[in-house]
Amino acid sequence: MEKPCSEDLPPSKERSHLANSAGMFLRSTNREKDGKKHRYFSVVENRRVSNGGVVQRTVLYLGEINDTQEAAWRKSLEVFDEGRAESSTMSLFPDDRELPADELNAVQLKVHEMELRRPRCFGNCWLACEMWHQLRLDEFWKERLPEGREQVGWNKVLQLLVVNRLIDPGSEFRLHRQWFDQSAMDELLGTDFAVAGKDRLYRCLDKILKHKDKMFQHLTERWNDLFRAQFDVLLFDLTSTYFEGAAEGIEKARYGYSRDKRPDCLQVVIALVVTPDGFPLAYEVMNGNTSEKTTLRGFLKKIEDKYGKADRMWVMDRGIPTEEILKEMRESEQKVYYLVGTPRSRIGKTEQKWLALPWHKVRESVDVKLWEDDGEIYVLAKSEGRREKEKAIRRRKLVRLIKTLRAMRRSLPTRDQLMMRLGEAKGKAGSSYRFMEITIPKNDETVTKESFRFKLNKEKLRATELRDGHYLLRSNLSAGDPSVLWERYVQLTEIEAAFRVLKSELEIRPIYHRIEARVEAHIMVAFLAYCLMVTLNKRLEALAPGLKGKAVLEKLSTIQMLDVLIPTTDGRTLEMRHYTQPEKDQKLILEKLNMKLPKQPPPRIRAQHLAAQVVNL
Repeated sequence: MEKPCSEDLPPSKERSHLANSAGMFLRSTNREKDGKKHRYFSVVENRRVSNGGVVQRTVLYLGEINDTQEAAWRKSLEVFDEGRAESSTMSLFPDDRELPADELNAVQLKVHEMELRRPRCFGNCWLACEMWHQLRLDEFWKERLPEGREQVGWNKVLQLLVVNRLIDPGSEFRLHRQWFDQSAMDELLGTDFAVAGKDRLYRCLDKILKHKDKMFQHLTERWNDLFRAQFDVLLFDLTSTYFEGAAEGIEKARYGYSRDKRPDCLQVVIALVVTPDGFPLAYEVMNGNTSEKTTLRGFLKKIEDKYGKADRMWVMDRGIPTEEILKEMRESEQKVYYLVGTPRSRIGKTEQKWLALPWHKVRESVDVKLWEDDGEIYVLAKSEGRREKEKAIRRRKLVRLIKTLRAMRRSLPTRDQLMMRLGEAKGKAGSSYRFMEITIPKNDETVTKESFRFKLNKEKLRATELRDGHYLLRSNLSAGDPSVLWERYVQLTEIEAAFRVLKSELEIRPIYHRIEARVEAHIMVAFLAYCLMVTLNKRLEALAPGLKGKAVLEKLSTIQMLDVLIPTTDGRTLEMRHYTQPEKDQKLILEKLNMKLPKQPPPRIRAQHLAAQVVNL
């Protein structure tokens, strides 16, 4: 252990270096109050700044340790004595002061031998657990996963899985081997490493799937209570997520249209329903080769069975509903309203019906035309902002494609190599590829600058750009306000954002599980983590506009928990688990959220050999 350095400091600013803690030292500050002397201890960190100077930051505030024999104002702590397995009140004194003669349960601490061990994330884990409690998921799962003979309740295991998926997503094995020890979840869950047992994590996945429908209803009620969420408009869309490996024995794993650009992998399709405010209402996992057009009817019935019949509007992208289903929605006894996009080609086909109609401005950069046809309302919307965005994206792809084609003409590869490179270029260019007129050599012809030529079809590009930013919507909502219909359709970005978070931030893909029930449970855990993120975002939206949940979790992750170990003169060790003091910006975030960090955990005292075993686990 590194010995403390003696320095010429004023009596009120005594310092000692901490073993194994570079740049940190123990500071004791003497103060006199009401004629009595008090000494307060804190751990301070030196930080070097850009100008070469050093600033100090208080990492841990340990509070007052008795420094006098005046029994009238001694500070006592409730300490759990692990040797006796009971809590008792102890008075703590530094070892450079004598114990009061009348103090029966006092301990002298070797404060200059204090050590800091096992720094781990606390702030982000605590905030995630707070969102779990606000949604009352602890109550919901405790009721459905009751405690049995297991060492740890299954509801705590599930909470660990969801918080890990939200903060640092990875496999259950990684959670077991690495992440749990790097987090303060043991303190937050009130348990030990048993909660992160590898087999226990997998077995928990086997227990949750049957409660999915009840979970949807519970979350809907909580969002209604917390945010007055409305469920009269629902956004519906599908995505896919793929497997690594053969996925043998998983019935739903099929080859199909991959939205992840991985047609070489087996996949499952996920259908999701969210509100325009981003609250996920339900999801379903389907076969990987499921066609979009076959999913809507089942979901209409599913939502109706769960939440009853009501005047709801379903907002969908083109390709999901068939004409048959739209007719059923129009003619059903309890009319079901819809708003759906149409293919761009239909804009030209309906040109005679809207060409002479005037444009109406509904927003600063959005104009619409409205007409009725065969019991439906059609809205042609023109958005200048989206028009410029679509043009910019297409032109970037075309510039990249032209550079690639020019490089091919310079290198003049073999015909087989040329065809392979063209296929790769087509995949990257997407629909922009159709604006290039490419002449390629015949099967028995050599690739030359004459046999391999290309040019941009400017007229075709110009005609397409005239339709950029135009959207044709159709609805059976009579007398619909065109501005409202446009805004509803644009809100489909909420469901796209949900898929983006699930895939990128919560890493729902790829799937490695080899048991079908665990595949769906893996998706369910990611769904729960997304629900925590949505809840945090909605709180921030109301209390701290401009902040996002992901950024807040990252900011609070620097609030760490440390094990503070102080040897006693009688051969034991006082262990205090303390989280570090929040910075100014972290305090501001907590104030905006109207939340306070919990009290520091109570200290424990144990025999030194037991303390060493616990710390070295």
